[in-house]
Amino acid sequence: MPTPPLIFVLNGPNLNLLGTREPEVYGRDTLDDIAATLHDQAQELGVALDIRQSNHEGHLIDWLHEAQQIGAKAVILNPGGYSHTSVALHDAVKAIATPVIEVHLSDPATREDFRHTDLVALVAARVIKGEGGRGYVLALDAAARL
Repeated sequence: MPTPPLIFVLNGPNLNLLGTREPEVYGRDTLDDIAATLHDQAQELGVALDIRQSNHEGHLIDWLHEAQQIGAKAVILNPGGYSHTSVALHDAVKAIATPVIEVHLSDPATREDFRHTDLVALVAARVIKGEGGRGYVLALDAAARL
């Protein structure tokens, strides 16, 4: 039986606090809750997932490079606050051929002014924002169809 296509799901800073961090903005689902939903959906779609989280920008960049090196089908990336500040993350997404779908639980465009600039969105294949945890499900569906 052939190996199913692999999709990385990378989560940036503070996403380990989901469920307790500003639930009125980010919802009550934890990152583990979202991961469980994604694993169920991945099984239905016939894809494999590698889900990771780091509060460190360099880890996210290394994982983006790794996704390309091992031939991942796509990356779903929630860069958190790094989307507004990280030229290095922008450059890493731009540097790899692996498509990156950016996800945000909230819609940064409806929040504080400093969140309106999204450096990662400039080079992402697609951006899904403001859908809460459902945004990851939409991103996985889009990634599986690539």
